[in-house]
Amino acid sequence: MSARLDQQFAFLNEADRLKSVLRANTLCDGSRRENSAEHSWHLALYALTLADHVPEGVSIDRVIRMLLLHDLVEIDVGDVPIHSANGTAHASEATAKAEQQAATRIFGLLPPDIAAQFHALWDEFEAAATPDAIFAKSLDRVQPVMANLASGGGTWAEYNVTFDQLETRVGMKIARGAPRLWDWVREKTLPWFT
Repeated sequence: MSARLDQQFAFLNEADRLKSVLRANTLCDGSRRENSAEHSWHLALYALTLADHVPEGVSIDRVIRMLLLHDLVEIDVGDVPIHSANGTAHASEATAKAEQQAATRIFGLLPPDIAAQFHALWDEFEAAATPDAIFAKSLDRVQPVMANLASGGGTWAEYNVTFDQLETRVGMKIARGAPRLWDWVREKTLPWFT
């Protein structure tokens, strides 16, 4: 039992480093950059709050687990902003490889049974092929949009984002898992870009 607890607390201590990874987007009040741990917590709260918008067959419990784990790889890789000048790196093969290595290292700190469960949830989120993962990805895309709206444009202004870019890079992913949410969010974002 002692060795198991040593591994569990080693993982939890490593996960604490996510609090030091700054993201491109700001808090809703625009006062500072959000860190990746705050983002993951906020996404879990999004899932709880927006549970009445899930498609049939989606497990909010599994979605929350994915969202709590999905950005732990940023401890090693950092945040790769979707709208930055290097935004193409967001979905690049090199970034995917680095994130997979980070997932192996970080989840490998855990006892093997928990490591396998967490890594499988992370892989599922990344693949975005199951209803749970598709909805989780939708929330991962909608939260920064809402922060940008609340903060007067946030990173959209900083990165000169156009509405077409927002719809292509973000909106299509939101609509895939949460079409009603994207319809509502799209209507809220349009005035900002006109």
